[in-house]
This record gives sequence, C-alpha cells and structure tokens, in this order.
Amino acid sequence: MNNNINNIVIVGGGTSGWMTAALLSKMYSQTLNISLIESADISTIGVGEATIPPLKIFNDVLGVDEKSFIAQTHASIKLGIEFSHWGKESQCYMHAFGTLGKNIGYTSFHHYWLASKPETASSLWDFSFNYQAASAGKFANVTRIHNEQLAGLTHAYHFDAGRYAQLLQQLCSNAGITHIQDTVNDVVLDEQGNIARLHLNASPPIEGDLFIDFSGQTGLLIDKALGVEFDSYQKWLKCDRAWAVASEASHPIIPFTRAIAHEFGWQWRIPLQHRTGNGLVYSSQFIDDDSAKQRLLSNLDTKAITQPRLLKFTPGRRVKQWHKNCVAIGLSSGFLEPLESTSLHLVQTAIIRLTKLLPHRRITPALVDEYNRQSQREFEQIRDFIILHYALNQRQSGDLWQQCRQMSLPESLRQKIDLFAQSGNLFRQQDELFTEEAWLQVMIGQGLMPSDHNPLANNMTAIQRDEFLSNLKAIYQHYCAQLPPHEQFLQR
Repeated sequence: MNNNINNIVIVGGGTSGWMTAALLSKMYSQTLNISLIESADISTIGVGEATIPPLKIFNDVLGVDEKSFIAQTHASIKLGIEFSHWGKESQCYMHAFGTLGKNIGYTSFHHYWLASKPETASSLWDFSFNYQAASAGKFANVTRIHNEQLAGLTHAYHFDAGRYAQLLQQLCSNAGITHIQDTVNDVVLDEQGNIARLHLNASPPIEGDLFIDFSGQTGLLIDKALGVEFDSYQKWLKCDRAWAVASEASHPIIPFTRAIAHEFGWQWRIPLQHRTGNGLVYSSQFIDDDSAKQRLLSNLDTKAITQPRLLKFTPGRRVKQWHKNCVAIGLSSGFLEPLESTSLHLVQTAIIRLTKLLPHRRITPALVDEYNRQSQREFEQIRDFIILHYALNQRQSGDLWQQCRQMSLPESLRQKIDLFAQSGNLFRQQDELFTEEAWLQVMIGQGLMPSDHNPLANNMTAIQRDEFLSNLKAIYQHYCAQLPPHEQFLQR
C-alpha cells in the first residue's frame, strides 16, 4: 500500500454514493483521483426521500442552489414530522424543526411553559413557528421574525432521491470523477489485510489506497472481504421489515412528513410535487409480509403507481465502520429505521467526518480510532432518540407496543428520561444531532410531563409569565398568517 493517499475508490452509487463522490470531488479534485463503481444490477431501496435541515448546508457547500434543487428533484418543504397514534391511539403531535419560544438568560423557554402549569400538552406547540406554519400548510424563506428577536422557519425537504443522485452525478462528471458501470466479483487483499484491488466483471482490475463501501447491506468490502462484526440493536428496535411504494400526488402538498402508528409498526407518508412516497415499517414477529403489504396498500391516500418493494433489515451498526483501508458508509455501515429521516444525514456526517480525518499520507490507528469513536457515538445517540418514541408509547392495542413499554432501555436513554421526568431538564450531548427541542416535543407529545421545572422560571410572577407566553403566542400567529401557501412557494 502507498504511503500517500492518492486514489479513492467508491463501491456503489445511488444517492449516498454520489453524495460522497460530490463532496470529495468538491474538496479534493485537485489532489486525489476518485473513482466510483456502480452496478446496474443493484437497485436503491427508495426510503431516503425525507431529510432533516442539515442537508441544506450540504447543498450549499456543493454549490447547489435551493431553487434548482427543488425544481430538479420535484422537492417539497418539510417543517417537521407529525406522529399519529404514538402516544395514545387518538392523539397526534409534531416534532417540528426549529426553536420553541424564547429562552431567557440561561433558562430554556420550556421551563417557563412548565411553570405556567399547562392543562394540556398541545399548548406547547403554540410557541413553535414551524408547527404553526406546517399545520396551516404555509411556507416562506423566513430566517428571522423581524423586530422580535425570534428565529424564523427551519426547513428540510421531501425529494426524489433518484433525481438527486442524477443531479450529483452531473456535478461529479463535471469535476472529472471516473464513473465505472460494472459489478465487483472479487476483492483482493494484500499481506497486511488491506484491500489491494477489485476485480470487475467486464472492466480491468482497479487499485486504490482508500476504499469506501456503499454496497448496501451486503457489505461487500467491510463484511464479506474484511469480516467486520455487526452490533445488533434489535432488542430495542424490534421492526425488521419495510414495504415501500409510490402513489399519485395529493393536494394540497403538506409541508411535513407523517408517521402513523399501527398495531405492528408504523407507516410513513412523504409528499413530493409529483407523487407521494409511502412505506410501512413493521416487525415480522407480529405480522407476515403479505398481510403487511396489503395493510399498506389499503391505507394509501392516493392510487399506487409502482409495485411495492420489500426491504429486510437488522437495526444496528458495524462495530468498526473504518477498518484497514476501508470505510463503510450508508447501509453497509449500519441501519436505523427511517422514523426521524436520519438515513441520508448519517451518510452526510460520515462523509464530513472522513474529510476531517482523511490522511495525507499513511492511514494511522489514531485516525481510524477517532473516526470509529465518533461514528459509534452518533449511531447510539440517534438510536436512543428513535427508541424513545417506542418506549414512551401509551397504546392499548398491539403486542409490539406493550413489549416496547416493558423493555429495558440503554442506560444513556434511561438517564435522559429520568432527568427530564424529575426536573424538566434536557441537555444536548456534544455534537448530538437532535436538539433539546426535539427531545422535548417527543417526550411531551407522548405524555411524559415532568414533575418539576427550573426555579429561575419563578423569577417572573404568574401575571408576568402569562403575559410573556400570551405575547409570544400572538406573535407567532400574526407572522404565520402572513405566510403564503406552501404550494404557492413551490410554484414560484
């Protein structure tokens, strides 16, 4: 293996592979040779059609402007995720992006809300500008509410992942990336156990200094060639199947994703401009595949326009996502169900992590260990947030949900739940993806009301506190009324 890292080989295309190629080419096109091998025999899974806000930053870095992105990918705006029947069967709440209310000094807003002794949890969302806009079906690029020192709207997208991959592929083509359309049939290791070269079906062998595995759950490099073990999360995340199907577009196009709980799992609805993405995530322990498919098809808002596709998975992660001279990203590195739309975000953060730790010369143990440490922490933090939704359910129907209420939790999650329940406190861990506001909305939305709040919230009198909350609520309602309809924004 060379002392210098000169040649990077990406195995696998799709949205994730081309995201990686696009960012690497943007940052290293003058110093590295980048090749991407893509097999026409392998299709993408088609569940990565909803994102979270950091994708906008990723596009900005690549120089993809929002107007072009929305037009080319038939995208719509996403302001949050609506959860139906996750707490109690009849209840609904939203994990809305962005901030809630206004912090005062070092005291988070929600402590003032808790001190007001709200009679219902739903009133928390009176102080979310994102929620107000989403529920009204409105959107505009408002980064700040003028003169009020309040944040504006924070948005992500629903989009056609295949079209996004095509957009990125064109960027890569312009940057001079080598695109090889072929299938890997053999992986050759050197004496130190590093990957030396790949043999392809119809093309000459390709050598590289660093290989990035995007071969999906097959794990062609990280698993089949290098034998890296897999750490399963299935004792907490019990769903292991998903059906995905596209249906006709529905109008008006709502600016949020829907996650609808069923007795054996949950269903997603993702509204794009030209169609709706649908899927059913479920546990094969509680329903068979054919019955799950029929349940999905019978619960579509619009007519199906594709054949349903089945994905089987085990939630969890590779114990090492960087081993020897191979980095696994995407499905080859692990899988967390798409409940909070983190699949593409995990790809994005893995690429950024790699660019920060990419060696100039020899791959060193310190670099690899740090990459793996950060990757493990990120997977476990997102894992805990997804488990939270299941653990706090109050549903009366479905053995799945009863098991989830009774299961033992990771200690990291148990500590977070106990701290909030006893004091109302939430603290974001270093580099953690999900904010305090995200954790707060799921906990309150699913019925966990803390027994206490920060005593600093009592520095206001009850009258002052009520006036503070009332004014905030009125401001959000006023500015929401001025927003244009979501579809009008898309047409512009």
